[in-house]
Amino acid sequence: MIDPTAPPDLDTALLRSFVVLAEERHFGQAALRLHVSQPGLSKRLRRLEEMVGGPLLVRGYRDVRLTEPGRVLLERARSLLREAGQAIEVSREAVRGEAGLLRIGFGVASIAELLPQVLLRFRRAHPRVQIEMRDMSSPAQVEALRRGEIDLAFVRQPSSEAGIEWLPILRERLVAAVQPRSPWRDREGLPSLARAPFVVCSRAVSASYYDHVVALCRGAGFAPRIVTETNDLFSLLQLVRAGVGVALVPSAAAAMRVPGVRLKKVAVDAAAWDIALARRKQDSGPLVEAFVRVARQAALDGGLASVRRSRGVESISGPR
Repeated sequence: MIDPTAPPDLDTALLRSFVVLAEERHFGQAALRLHVSQPGLSKRLRRLEEMVGGPLLVRGYRDVRLTEPGRVLLERARSLLREAGQAIEVSREAVRGEAGLLRIGFGVASIAELLPQVLLRFRRAHPRVQIEMRDMSSPAQVEALRRGEIDLAFVRQPSSEAGIEWLPILRERLVAAVQPRSPWRDREGLPSLARAPFVVCSRAVSASYYDHVVALCRGAGFAPRIVTETNDLFSLLQLVRAGVGVALVPSAAAAMRVPGVRLKKVAVDAAAWDIALARRKQDSGPLVEAFVRVARQAALDGGLASVRRSRGVESISGPR
């Protein structure tokens, strides 16, 4: 907000003229450096002195010297000119998509390895961009995107959403997280866990993940007996490791390498889903465009298409 008490005609040209004159201590040399006439430079100085209410320079026979108010103003003027220059440069970088603030939503399935890989590439290419991460469910991300509260979202891709553009970036799937003493049987697959206690991430954290777990179990012929809910994927795997129960988790959880937890492939088509990078169609801006380019290139390189999830996930030939 503009300060109404600030001098209305104080501009960087006046401050720059004063700084150069204070450095040169000579009107002729300062005028040459500023590419203005000496009378023009004198006029600028008088305007500045009128604003201050007193003399800033004392003219000598061969040079000029600063008054005490002039010395005070010189220090502040240099600081203000530096800040003004930095503001313009940062703004130029923002126009090029090289600086500014980028707000990104993410959920349970994207944080394990997908998002960190994209962020690492983006940070290397755009070190001056500030990134704000928000852990949200997919529906909450879409709503925040619509309201302009975030700029990008890693979400389960819906069928259609007006005003939102979707970039499919990863084919993810749920796998069974079990420990060696669990009732899992490779030949039976998911139905072998029908009587096992389940631990899940709460529906408040990710409604889409929670509903997918329930639907997948029901498709296997049983309703999961949920005994514990948690707020994050790592805690969930620790509960599995401790023997509290079994879980269905995104296959990217293999990157967490929790000792004592085995990840088993659930060999049914319904276990898979698409994760997309979502943005608003109309007002995404240069920073969003830059991030999308990095994410798209990462996907084309193949690093995100699989996220190297095959390591740590045991493939089985259970019933389809």
